[in-house]
Amino acid sequence: MSIIDVQNLRKTYTYHKKAPGLVNSIRSLFKRESLTTEAVKGISFSVEEGELVGFLGPNGAGKTTTLKMLAGILYPSGGQATVLGFVPWERQAAYQKQFSIVMGQKNQLWWDLPAHESFLLNKEIYEIPDQQFRVALDELTELLDLKDVLDVQVRKLSLGQRMKAELTAALLHRPKVLFLDEPTIGLDVVSQQKMREFIKSYNDRKQTTIMLTSHYMEDVAALAKRVIIIDQGAIFYDGPLSGLVSKFHDYKIVNMTFTRSVERRTLASFGDVIEVSGLTASLRVPRTESTKRAAAMLQQLPIDDITIEEEPIDDVIRQFFLERSRAA
Repeated sequence: MSIIDVQNLRKTYTYHKKAPGLVNSIRSLFKRESLTTEAVKGISFSVEEGELVGFLGPNGAGKTTTLKMLAGILYPSGGQATVLGFVPWERQAAYQKQFSIVMGQKNQLWWDLPAHESFLLNKEIYEIPDQQFRVALDELTELLDLKDVLDVQVRKLSLGQRMKAELTAALLHRPKVLFLDEPTIGLDVVSQQKMREFIKSYNDRKQTTIMLTSHYMEDVAALAKRVIIIDQGAIFYDGPLSGLVSKFHDYKIVNMTFTRSVERRTLASFGDVIEVSGLTASLRVPRTESTKRAAAMLQQLPIDDITIEEEPIDDVIRQFFLERSRAA
């Protein structure tokens, strides 16, 4: 069953161009040149109940704009979308009580109040019954290790603690759909890992439908089995995370351990040398020739062990966007 259904969704922004200088500022009061830009260009996709989907793309690709339309924050320029059977931008109360959006770069908690005060405010806004609120708050603060800082002003919390508190506030009313826009941005490595573990565990236990955007490929690789990739407002991939490598990259990585040292120039005759360290080395070889070249290495090099692996998913996506930007 599709919880999120998007058909030909578009968003166009109009803005005005003005040349610098006082004279041009005065002139622009009477005549301005209007320009338009398409942030989202007729995208279509659906998300099933309980899915955790990675929504990827470079800066300005249209990720956040899409999530804002699905959350009802922005009104689209065209197309249709339903979430839980509701049209998001109609902003019906019944819909607003069934979803949450967490944006890593924007706060929903009151800065000068303890987090607990904001949680109580959300309780009233979402009309959460007392028992449900206590159970949800105890569960979330325990899982996110927030019990000791509930009475501390939000502005005095660390970034990691603030993000956990933001996530707690978003989940108190047990939403069926959760939009996460860069939830780990700015966090240290340990905090990122704990946030990933919580999101994955919550999705598994509650079967909440989640759309996740992130510039950290580790987030997506750890959480999402399916990814939607958007660039310049258009979707160019929607499918399994594992399918990205075979679809968009033509190389594999060969890792070797030797019985004695081998010169870098010798290895270069078999492929692109990524790294040589002591008795180990890694090479990048064409996907179609990986087996053939590995066999040649076994015959000609003092190999103790050899493995053939796919390129890391973050490297594949990063290289793909780099090549697209160069082509543009």
